[in-house]
Amino acid sequence: MKESVLEVPGARLHHFVRGSGPLLVLIGGGKGDATATDALADQLADSYTVLTYDRRGLSGSTTDAPALTVATHADDLSLLLATVTTEPAYVYGTSFGGLIALELTTRHPDQVGLVVAHEAPVTQLLPAPERTVANQDFRTAEETFRTEGVAPALRWYAKFLDLDPTDREPDNPQRTPGPDDVANATVLLAHDTPTIRTHTVDLSDLKSSPAHIVPAAGEDSTHIWPNKCARLLALHLGVRCQPFPGGHNAYTYRPRATATRLRQVLTRSYSS
Repeated sequence: MKESVLEVPGARLHHFVRGSGPLLVLIGGGKGDATATDALADQLADSYTVLTYDRRGLSGSTTDAPALTVATHADDLSLLLATVTTEPAYVYGTSFGGLIALELTTRHPDQVGLVVAHEAPVTQLLPAPERTVANQDFRTAEETFRTEGVAPALRWYAKFLDLDPTDREPDNPQRTPGPDDVANATVLLAHDTPTIRTHTVDLSDLKSSPAHIVPAAGEDSTHIWPNKCARLLALHLGVRCQPFPGGHNAYTYRPRATATRLRQVLTRSYSS
């Protein structure tokens, strides 16, 4: 595995490349840095050149200017991709990572061949009552962080996303919190959560993009609003929403099952 740092405007992007084959970028959600996608990347590196990275402000990707828009994250990834390949890449993004993947697709469509967006919070697609609930979930996380701190705010995230860290593959132990966990969670709650809440996807550009866009949703998370966002995105694009095993965070809890399904989707979708 090759480890590098790329200087971009206002930040330094810490990233890793492993494996061989077509380039596949993995973008985690929440406070997840590159380590959050390690288990999934290891499952895929026999067939793909897998690129993982710390988003701006997380862990090794130090920054002088925290990202205040999803576009900044997408532009960061565009610059990173340009150093690795000149060909359109496969992109898998989940939750906030899915939102970044969609923004990359509209802003830099020539760099994306196929994007799998797993439960990306495209809240503008939700009916008004559910959109209000989603926005309030984010506002509650932000307010809880301001008044009570990181841990209670993360518990609220886990509640409205119905995250169950015990629902995992038996050989995939729970990650021990690292030294950057609190700092990464602070970035999520202070900067990324307001960014997600106020972001609007350009649906017209998304629909006209030359990239193949595959919305995906967890088989066990049909009761949460990010799952409905995925299904509504598929309806808007006129494509099928692809089912993935597990719930919202299955990429970390069930990396083997997620990798198996991702291989199927990449192969079948790209050849169709």
